[in-house]
Amino acid sequence: MQARALRFLITTTIAVFAAALGGCSKSTVRASGRGRFGEGGPVPVVVATVSQRDVPINVDVIGNVEAYSTITVKAQVGGELTKVSFHEGDSVKKGDLLFTIDPRPLEAALSQAQANLARDTAALSQAQANLARDTANEKYAQDQAKRYHGLFDQGVVSREQADQMASSADALAQTVLADKAAIESAKAQIVASKAAVDTATVQLSYTTIRSPIDGRTGNIAVKQGNVVAANTTDLMTITEVQPIYVTFSVPEAQLGEIKRYMGEAKLPVQAAPQSDTSIQETGVLTFIDNSVDATTGTIKLKGTFQNAANRLWPGEFVRVTLGLTTRPHATVVPNQAVQTGQDGQFVYVVKQDRTVEIRPVVTGARVDQELVVDRGLEPGETVVTEGQLRLTPGSHVQVQGNRERPSFGGPPPAKTS
Repeated sequence: MQARALRFLITTTIAVFAAALGGCSKSTVRASGRGRFGEGGPVPVVVATVSQRDVPINVDVIGNVEAYSTITVKAQVGGELTKVSFHEGDSVKKGDLLFTIDPRPLEAALSQAQANLARDTAALSQAQANLARDTANEKYAQDQAKRYHGLFDQGVVSREQADQMASSADALAQTVLADKAAIESAKAQIVASKAAVDTATVQLSYTTIRSPIDGRTGNIAVKQGNVVAANTTDLMTITEVQPIYVTFSVPEAQLGEIKRYMGEAKLPVQAAPQSDTSIQETGVLTFIDNSVDATTGTIKLKGTFQNAANRLWPGEFVRVTLGLTTRPHATVVPNQAVQTGQDGQFVYVVKQDRTVEIRPVVTGARVDQELVVDRGLEPGETVVTEGQLRLTPGSHVQVQGNRERPSFGGPPPAKTS
């Protein structure tokens, strides 16, 4: 009896389990039949209208801000740094006083050079006076020699007296020559003394260090009171930030196009900090490097910006947009409308009967949230931007939202059972 009861229980369990499987199978089939595209209701989608407008053709890259010029300030004379006339980070103008080095040793050197110049000038005056005196004496001696020579011919004086007068005249002539040489020497010494004065003046001017450019000061490396050495100590750096450069690189494949458009007009460059892209500065492309970087396959370019508001800072990274040209009457669609399949890019186009078809497209430049379509679409057509995953060719759609409401002709198709 127990065996018979056990067999009954097993048979009943198997029958119940089979009935349950059959019910689940039927439920699954019915659910699948309602969910297949084209057999159920319209698929909800979001659409957009294909538009036509002028599209700017740009190159978007990341760039780096570079100072227009950077000057390292050094001391050209040694001495104690007695005064710093600015604060770190100040903006300075060309000619503004920055540092003062103790001028007293160089003031003394200048005074000595000026005294030597005065001495040499006096020596020149003395040499000129000696020349005038000796020239007069020589003339008198020459006249005396001629007179004695005449008296000798008359037998009034002896030969010895005549020869003595001639010798005296010759000696004075040599003295005159020596005086002329002394004058030339004094003049040369004056030139050397003037050069020494000029040198001392220049050296003294180096004790006041002024800004060579308009720019912004950096960190002061040597504080007031320290002793600096000539031409070895870096006191600080000044960077010129108005104007300023933005350096960036583009692929070499775009070089020909950039050169072509640059030959037609100045190309605008926009730069925005990565932290806030709403802040944009506008400049112009002013530099193309003379060679392509073989390692990266890119070429370096520079844009010059006036940077009047000091929004661009040397060393920071920025988003750069190089404007090449504007493409007139371009066909554009939202980025989301374009899908990629095995055969390339395509879109779902909504037809007048509210069914969709697949349309292969060829796309061009991307502009913000839109994509230029070179071939495959016409302005005014309606494309699906959301809900493509549930679509197949011929599916009916129900528009739930659109950027520009499409105008469908005729009533919606009747729902077939």
